[in-house]
Amino acid sequence: MIDAAGAAQALEALHEEIRGCVACPLSRTRIQAVPGDGPVTARIMAVGEAPGETEDRTGKPFVGSAGQLLTRLLESVGLQRSDLYICNVLKCRPPANRDPMPEEVEACAHFLDAQVELIRPDVILLLGRHALQRILPGAAGISRSHGTRIRDRGRVYVPLYHPAAALYQGSLLETLQDDMRRVRGYLDEAEAERAHAAAETAMSDAEAEAVAAAHEQLTLF
Repeated sequence: MIDAAGAAQALEALHEEIRGCVACPLSRTRIQAVPGDGPVTARIMAVGEAPGETEDRTGKPFVGSAGQLLTRLLESVGLQRSDLYICNVLKCRPPANRDPMPEEVEACAHFLDAQVELIRPDVILLLGRHALQRILPGAAGISRSHGTRIRDRGRVYVPLYHPAAALYQGSLLETLQDDMRRVRGYLDEAEAERAHAAAETAMSDAEAEAVAAAHEQLTLF
C-alpha cells in the first residue's frame, strides 16, 4: 500500500492533471478547474456537485456561502474544515451554475474515482442529489436517504442535503444539523473499528514473533 508521502505526491499530480484537463467543453468556459482541497490523510471526504462562481475564480472548492455553511456545520460537531478532503463531481463550473450534463459527469468520473482511492476515507459525505446519483446510482433519493449510513463496496457513504439547499430553504438547516451529528457518530464508530483492527493486527504480529522466538530456542537444543 502506498504511504502517506507517496499518496500526497500522487494527489498533487492528480490535481495538476485536473487543472490541465480539456476533455469536455467546460474547459472552454471555466476560469480554472477546481480539483479538490484537504489533506490526503483526511478520514472524512465530502463530494459536492460542481464549482460555483467563487470556486471558479479562486480554484478552491466550497469557499462561497455554501462552503461557509458547511464549515459551520462541521464545527458544530467538533470537526474542522482542515479535517476534511472536499471535491466535486465536476471539476469545472457549468455556465450559469446549471445542472451537470451526463457527458460532463462521465468526463470527470475517473478523477473522482482516483481521489477516493488515494484518500481512502472512513466516511464519504455525498452533498446533494448529483453526488448521490453519481456515486450510488441505485440508492433512494436524497429526501429519503439523507443522514443514513450506506455501506457499499467496502466504503461508508452518508448522503446529505447540499448546504446550498439550506441557504434557499431555511427549514433544511435543522435537518442538516441533525444529519451532521449522525455523521460525527458514524465517524467515531469508524475510527473505533479501525483502531480495533490495528490492535488485532499488532497482537497477531506479536504472537507470530513469540512463536518464531520459541521455535528458535528449540532449535538450539
